[in-house]
Amino acid sequence: MGRMPPAKRPDRPAGPFTPLDFQLVLLRRMADHNPDLVEDARHALGASIADMREANRRWQAMRHVPRGRGAVSRYRSILGEPESVTPRQIGDLSCEALLWPVPLWSDLRFEVLVAPNGAAWNEWLVRAPGAPSPELRTLEDLTPWSCTVDEAARAFAPARPLEGSAPTRWGLAFTAPDASGVPHDCAAEFTYGLLQRMAVTGPRA
Repeated sequence: MGRMPPAKRPDRPAGPFTPLDFQLVLLRRMADHNPDLVEDARHALGASIADMREANRRWQAMRHVPRGRGAVSRYRSILGEPESVTPRQIGDLSCEALLWPVPLWSDLRFEVLVAPNGAAWNEWLVRAPGAPSPELRTLEDLTPWSCTVDEAARAFAPARPLEGSAPTRWGLAFTAPDASGVPHDCAAEFTYGLLQRMAVTGPRA
Protein backbone atom coordinates (compact mmCIF):
# COMPACT_ATOMS: atom_id res chain seq x y z
CA MET A 1 0.00 0.00 0.00
CA GLY A 2 1.41 3.37 -1.02
CA ARG A 3 2.03 6.25 1.34
CA MET A 4 -0.82 8.65 1.93
CA PRO A 5 -0.15 12.19 0.69
CA PRO A 6 0.22 14.81 3.42
CA ALA A 7 -2.96 16.55 4.42
CA LYS A 8 -3.35 19.90 2.72
CA ARG A 9 -3.42 22.81 5.10
CA PRO A 10 -6.60 24.81 4.56
CA ASP A 11 -6.05 28.31 3.25
CA ARG A 12 -6.56 31.02 5.80
CA PRO A 13 -9.69 33.01 4.90
CA ALA A 14 -8.81 36.31 3.30
CA GLY A 15 -10.57 38.93 5.38
CA PRO A 16 -10.33 42.70 4.95
CA PHE A 17 -6.88 44.15 4.41
CA THR A 18 -6.09 45.76 7.76
CA PRO A 19 -3.66 48.38 9.15
CA LEU A 20 -1.65 45.43 10.50
CA ASP A 21 -1.37 44.00 6.99
CA PHE A 22 -0.23 47.40 5.71
CA GLN A 23 2.54 47.58 8.30
CA LEU A 24 3.66 44.11 7.22
CA VAL A 25 3.87 45.41 3.64
CA LEU A 26 6.17 48.22 4.79
CA LEU A 27 8.32 45.71 6.67
CA ARG A 28 8.48 43.33 3.71
CA ARG A 29 10.09 46.07 1.62
CA MET A 30 12.66 46.75 4.37
CA ALA A 31 13.60 43.11 4.98
CA ASP A 32 16.23 43.02 2.21
CA HIS A 33 18.40 45.54 4.05
CA ASN A 34 17.58 45.06 7.74
CA PRO A 35 16.21 41.55 8.36
CA ASP A 36 16.97 41.66 12.10
CA LEU A 37 15.06 44.89 12.66
CA VAL A 38 12.20 43.57 10.55
CA GLU A 39 12.09 40.32 12.49
CA ASP A 40 11.88 42.18 15.81
CA ALA A 41 9.13 44.41 14.46
CA ARG A 42 7.23 41.45 13.05
CA HIS A 43 7.32 39.72 16.44
CA ALA A 44 6.10 42.93 18.08
CA LEU A 45 3.11 42.83 15.71
CA GLY A 46 2.48 39.17 16.49
CA ALA A 47 2.81 38.20 12.83
CA SER A 48 4.59 35.31 11.13
CA ILE A 49 6.79 35.34 8.03
CA ALA A 50 3.91 33.71 6.16
CA ASP A 51 1.60 36.53 7.30
CA MET A 52 4.05 39.08 5.93
CA ARG A 53 4.36 37.31 2.60
CA GLU A 54 0.61 36.96 2.26
CA ALA A 55 0.03 40.62 3.12
CA ASN A 56 2.53 41.63 0.45
CA ARG A 57 0.93 39.29 -2.11
CA ARG A 58 -2.52 40.75 -1.47
CA TRP A 59 -1.16 44.31 -1.57
CA GLN A 60 0.43 43.76 -4.96
CA ALA A 61 -2.78 42.21 -6.24
CA MET A 62 -4.81 45.22 -5.08
CA ARG A 63 -2.39 47.64 -6.71
CA HIS A 64 -2.56 45.91 -10.08
CA VAL A 65 -6.28 45.24 -10.38
CA PRO A 66 -7.50 46.69 -13.71
CA ARG A 67 -9.73 49.69 -13.05
CA GLY A 68 -9.09 49.27 -9.32
CA ARG A 69 -9.57 52.07 -6.85
CA GLY A 70 -7.01 54.87 -6.75
CA ALA A 71 -4.21 55.04 -4.21
CA VAL A 72 -5.96 57.54 -1.92
CA SER A 73 -9.20 55.55 -1.86
CA ARG A 74 -7.20 52.40 -1.17
CA TYR A 75 -5.43 53.97 1.80
CA ARG A 76 -8.70 55.32 3.19
CA SER A 77 -10.30 51.88 2.94
CA ILE A 78 -7.37 50.28 4.80
CA LEU A 79 -6.26 52.95 7.26
CA GLY A 80 -9.50 54.86 7.74
CA GLU A 81 -9.84 58.61 7.61
CA PRO A 82 -6.48 60.43 7.77
CA GLU A 83 -5.37 61.95 11.05
CA SER A 84 -4.89 65.27 9.29
CA VAL A 85 -5.25 66.86 5.84
CA THR A 86 -2.99 69.87 5.26
CA PRO A 87 -2.49 72.08 2.18
CA ARG A 88 1.08 71.89 0.93
CA GLN A 89 2.99 73.92 -1.67
CA ILE A 90 6.00 72.21 -3.26
CA GLY A 91 7.51 74.49 -5.86
CA ASP A 92 4.74 75.23 -8.35
CA LEU A 93 2.68 72.24 -7.22
CA SER A 94 -0.25 72.76 -4.87
CA CYS A 95 -1.27 69.57 -3.11
CA GLU A 96 -2.66 68.15 0.11
CA ALA A 97 -0.71 66.12 2.65
CA LEU A 98 -2.73 63.28 4.20
CA LEU A 99 -1.26 61.74 7.35
CA TRP A 100 -2.06 58.40 8.99
CA PRO A 101 -0.58 57.01 12.22
CA VAL A 102 1.58 53.90 12.00
CA PRO A 103 1.45 52.08 15.39
CA LEU A 104 4.74 50.28 14.75
CA TRP A 105 6.51 53.66 14.67
CA SER A 106 4.58 55.90 17.05
CA ASP A 107 6.67 58.99 16.20
CA LEU A 108 6.16 58.61 12.44
CA ARG A 109 3.23 59.08 10.11
CA PHE A 110 2.48 57.67 6.67
CA GLU A 111 2.13 60.64 4.35
CA VAL A 112 0.42 60.71 0.97
CA LEU A 113 0.74 63.86 -1.11
CA VAL A 114 -2.34 64.30 -3.29
CA ALA A 115 -2.35 66.46 -6.43
CA PRO A 116 -5.38 68.62 -7.34
CA ASN A 117 -6.58 65.91 -9.75
CA GLY A 118 -6.72 63.39 -6.89
CA ALA A 119 -3.61 61.44 -7.92
CA ALA A 120 -1.17 60.37 -5.23
CA TRP A 121 2.10 62.17 -5.96
CA ASN A 122 4.22 60.72 -3.15
CA GLU A 123 3.77 58.06 -0.43
CA TRP A 124 6.25 57.66 2.44
CA LEU A 125 6.97 57.87 6.16
CA VAL A 126 7.59 61.26 7.77
CA ARG A 127 8.12 62.48 11.34
CA ALA A 128 4.85 63.04 13.19
CA PRO A 129 3.94 66.69 13.81
CA GLY A 130 5.24 67.69 17.21
CA ALA A 131 7.50 64.64 17.58
CA PRO A 132 11.15 65.46 18.31
CA SER A 133 13.46 65.12 15.34
CA PRO A 134 16.60 63.00 15.74
CA GLU A 135 19.92 64.75 16.25
CA LEU A 136 21.87 64.12 13.08
CA ARG A 137 25.39 65.51 13.27
CA THR A 138 27.81 62.77 12.22
CA LEU A 139 27.91 59.51 10.28
CA GLU A 140 27.46 57.59 13.53
CA ASP A 141 23.99 59.12 13.95
CA LEU A 142 22.82 57.68 10.62
CA THR A 143 21.76 54.23 11.76
CA PRO A 144 19.01 52.16 10.10
CA TRP A 145 15.51 53.51 10.78
CA SER A 146 16.96 56.55 12.58
CA CYS A 147 15.64 59.24 10.24
CA THR A 148 13.53 60.09 7.22
CA VAL A 149 14.57 61.44 3.83
CA ASP A 150 13.75 65.06 4.61
CA GLU A 151 15.50 64.91 8.00
CA ALA A 152 18.74 63.66 6.45
CA ALA A 153 18.50 66.21 3.64
CA ARG A 154 18.08 69.08 6.11
CA ALA A 155 20.80 67.88 8.49
CA PHE A 156 23.44 67.47 5.77
CA ALA A 157 22.48 70.12 3.23
CA PRO A 158 23.04 70.47 0.40
CA ALA A 159 21.87 66.96 -0.47
CA ARG A 160 21.25 65.57 -3.94
CA PRO A 161 18.44 63.11 -4.76
CA LEU A 162 19.47 59.79 -6.26
CA GLU A 163 17.35 57.38 -8.26
CA GLY A 164 16.07 54.57 -6.03
CA SER A 165 16.51 50.90 -6.87
CA ALA A 166 12.73 50.31 -6.69
CA PRO A 167 9.55 52.45 -6.73
CA THR A 168 9.35 52.45 -2.90
CA ARG A 169 13.02 53.42 -2.47
CA TRP A 170 14.75 56.79 -2.54
CA GLY A 171 18.41 57.73 -2.58
CA LEU A 172 20.23 60.76 -1.21
CA ALA A 173 23.83 61.88 -1.74
CA PHE A 174 25.46 64.27 0.73
CA THR A 175 28.60 64.95 2.74
CA ALA A 176 28.69 64.14 6.46
CA PRO A 177 31.50 64.26 9.02
CA ASP A 178 32.59 61.30 11.09
CA ALA A 179 32.97 61.54 14.87
CA SER A 180 36.36 63.22 14.50
CA GLY A 181 34.97 65.83 12.11
CA VAL A 182 36.46 64.45 8.88
CA PRO A 183 33.96 64.82 5.97
CA HIS A 184 32.93 61.81 3.88
CA ASP A 185 30.84 61.45 0.74
CA CYS A 186 27.73 59.39 1.49
CA ALA A 187 24.95 57.73 -0.44
CA ALA A 188 21.95 56.79 1.70
CA GLU A 189 19.07 54.54 0.67
CA PHE A 190 15.57 54.87 2.09
CA THR A 191 12.58 52.56 1.84
CA TYR A 192 9.18 54.22 2.17
CA GLY A 193 11.12 57.28 3.31
CA LEU A 194 12.92 55.59 6.24
CA LEU A 195 16.73 55.22 6.25
CA GLN A 196 17.85 51.65 5.54
CA ARG A 197 21.57 51.69 4.71
CA MET A 198 24.53 53.92 3.91
CA ALA A 199 27.45 53.70 1.51
CA VAL A 200 30.39 55.80 2.71
CA THR A 201 33.57 56.54 0.79
CA GLY A 202 36.93 57.49 2.28
CA PRO A 203 37.65 60.91 3.72
CA ARG A 204 37.35 63.75 1.23
CA ALA A 205 40.64 65.17 0.04
